[in-house]
Amino acid sequence: MSRSSTAVAPARGAAPLFAALGDEVRLRLVARLAANGPESITALCATHAITRQAISKHLTVLARAGLARARRRGRERIWQLEPRRLSEASEYLDQISRQWDIALDRLKTFLDGEAK
Repeated sequence: MSRSSTAVAPARGAAPLFAALGDEVRLRLVARLAANGPESITALCATHAITRQAISKHLTVLARAGLARARRRGRERIWQLEPRRLSEASEYLDQISRQWDIALDRLKTFLDGEAK
């Protein structure tokens, strides 16, 4: 299997994750849940200047991407992050960073060889 085809498989799995994180409101929701732990939509709405319905839609997008999940507590749904999925995002970014470091080292070696 070629190097480019091995990089494509993880990218396909990571694309929905990063698409969900690509929205400012969803990114702020993730940051809030990471900082405060599980919260209800009511609590999450208190710090955002958007409707409860909009917050609910953003949370649904995060849930579909595997970044958050809800559980019932009485009449409310309590939302929390899925740490496994966030770890996958971090690992994917680390992989890209390592690939860039390798590519930059090769470029430096090439340029050093050309300068001699």
